[in-house]
Amino acid sequence: MEALNHWEAEWQDRIENWVVVQMESADSGHGIDHVRRVVKNAKRIGLAEDANLYVVLPAAWLHDCVVVAKNSPQRRLASAMAAHRAERFLAEIGYPGSWIGSVSHCILAHSFSASVACESIEAKVVQDSDRLEAVGAIGLARCLMTGGAMGQRLYHPTEPFPLDRVPVDAEQSVDHFFAKLLGLQMTMQTKSGREVAMGRTDFLIAFLKQLADEIGTVPGSLESALQRVSG
Repeated sequence: MEALNHWEAEWQDRIENWVVVQMESADSGHGIDHVRRVVKNAKRIGLAEDANLYVVLPAAWLHDCVVVAKNSPQRRLASAMAAHRAERFLAEIGYPGSWIGSVSHCILAHSFSASVACESIEAKVVQDSDRLEAVGAIGLARCLMTGGAMGQRLYHPTEPFPLDRVPVDAEQSVDHFFAKLLGLQMTMQTKSGREVAMGRTDFLIAFLKQLADEIGTVPGSLESALQRVSG
């Protein structure tokens, strides 16, 4: 806790204030509130995993410091763009140079779409902290908010849960559960992250069961779709 308190007293205000300005144009599901929750996750997991908080915390604050829309063709480059911008910013404010490269790697590796392997416990902590945002109540809300903003329908009109078709999460939000969200718990890199992700994934499944009941799907269709995701 001493390292956490020292870092927050020395660096947090400067970094947080800068990030708030950078993220003014971000959509409501991926803005500064998202970043603050990732930082909260990173503190919890970083402490549990005995990670270097002088790497974890700036990476968590800066991981989305370059705003790129989810449907932009440059989306796969977003983490690399953020890593480079974070390096410049940290150098500008006099952050210890011995940690900047490690911070940059954490930012580069956090992205699901970038597919960059985590080479440190700090990178694993940051990646897990960000991915936890995609499951649980927050993950559900962000999925539906993003889908609505992109003009998606909630679910496929004739097959709400993908069985005989490939999930197309660019067209319906519920498909995103099967294309990505339900499988995230298996990608968690730390014990602490996995434990949280499992509980939050149970919440997503409970939502899908309630949805199935309310829209009157074919009995067993959700269970069969879930089995495809699990294995």
